[in-house]
Amino acid sequence: MTAATDTTPAAAHQAAAAAAAGFAAVHGGAPDGVWAAPGRVNLIGEHTDYNAGFVLPLALPHTTRAAVRRRTDGLLRLHSAQAPGAVVELPVDALAPGAAEGWAAYPAGVVWALREAGYAVGGADVHVDSDVPAGAGLSSSAALECAVAAAFADLHDLGPEPAELALLAQRAENDFVGVPCGVMDQTASTCCIAGHALFLDTRDLARRHVPLDLAAAGLRLLVVDTRVKHDLADGAYAERRAGCERAAALLGVPALRDVPLDGLEEALDRLTEPALRPLVRHVVTEDARVERVVALLDAGDLRAVGPVLTAGHASLRDDFRVSCFETDLAVEAAVTAGALGARMTGGGFGGSVIALVEEDAVDRVAAAVADAFAAAGRTAPRAFTAVPAQGARRLA
Repeated sequence: MTAATDTTPAAAHQAAAAAAAGFAAVHGGAPDGVWAAPGRVNLIGEHTDYNAGFVLPLALPHTTRAAVRRRTDGLLRLHSAQAPGAVVELPVDALAPGAAEGWAAYPAGVVWALREAGYAVGGADVHVDSDVPAGAGLSSSAALECAVAAAFADLHDLGPEPAELALLAQRAENDFVGVPCGVMDQTASTCCIAGHALFLDTRDLARRHVPLDLAAAGLRLLVVDTRVKHDLADGAYAERRAGCERAAALLGVPALRDVPLDGLEEALDRLTEPALRPLVRHVVTEDARVERVVALLDAGDLRAVGPVLTAGHASLRDDFRVSCFETDLAVEAAVTAGALGARMTGGGFGGSVIALVEEDAVDRVAAAVADAFAAAGRTAPRAFTAVPAQGARRLA
C-alpha cells in the first residue's frame, strides 16, 4: 500500500520549493509564487451535482502545484512536469474554445474564463507539478484548474471568493475544454477545509463543513486507484447528463433533485421513456443517501456510513451503469475482507474506489483487493489512506 501523503508544513514547503525549481529549469528565474489545489474524493453523492442535488466531497492531501510568474507581452506559456515536452505558448488575446488541446486546455481555459468574466488578466509563465493521480476519478483536472485560478486571482488581486473561482474553473472545463461536468469537483478543490467533508447543495451552492475525524473513531478511508483510466470527454458522461436532463423535462421539474423520494415510484411510472427510469432512480436515491450520511456524521455514528456507501455503489453499477469490472471487483473484495462499506467514486468508467475500514484492517483490506486483481489478471491497483485536507491556497 502506498504511504499516506505528508501534509505537514515542512512537506508543503518542500513541494513549493520543488515547483519553483521546476519553474526555473523551464522558464528561468523564480516564479512570483506557488499555489496548490487538491484533488478530491467524494464520500457520497455521485452524478447528482449536474442534477442540482447534494454532494459530500472531501479534499485529498494530493495536490497540483502551479508556479506562476506574470508576463507583460500577452503570452501564456504553459509547462507540466507530468507532460514533458515543449512549452505550450498561447496569445492570451486569442484564447477561445479549441485554441488549446490536451492538458494545456485546462489552465488556458481558466485564463479565458477569467477574461470572459471581465477580469483583467494578462500573460504568464506557468509550470505545474502534481501528485493527484490522473484519470483515477480523483479530480486531477479540477486541481489543475483551481491551482491556476488561485494563482491568477492572487497575482492580479482580483478578489473573487473561492466559490466564484470554482464556478469560473467549471466554466473553463464546460465551455473551453468541452466536458459538461458539474460544479462539485471545483468547489471541493477551492472550498474544502482540513478535517471536514463539504456538504454542498449544488443548486444554490450553500455549503456546510461537516466534521470528519475518522482517526478519532478508529477508522480510515482507504482509496483504491484501480488504474483503469477514464475519459469523461469520451461521450458517456455527456450521455448520462443528457438523459437526466431529458427525464427532468419529461417529468416537468427543473432538475431531478426536485423529484421527492416518496414520489419516486409515481415519477417512474409517468416516464414515457423506460430507458430513463434507472437514471432517475439513481439520482433521487443518491440525494437521499447524501442526506443520510450527513445525518450519521452529525450524530457521530461513522460506522453506519459503510452500508450507505455500498448501497450507493450498487445504484451506480445497476441503475446509472457507470461502473466497470475493476471497480466492482475492488468493492466486492474490500467488503468481503471486512470493510464496513465501499463504492466507486468519481464519474465512473474506471477510476477509484473508496472503502471505510477499521484502522487495524487497512492492510488486510488493501491486500485482499490486490490479491483479487492479481487473480483476475488485472494490473495491480494503488491503495492509500486519505484524510480530509485543505482547499486551494498559496504555498510560497
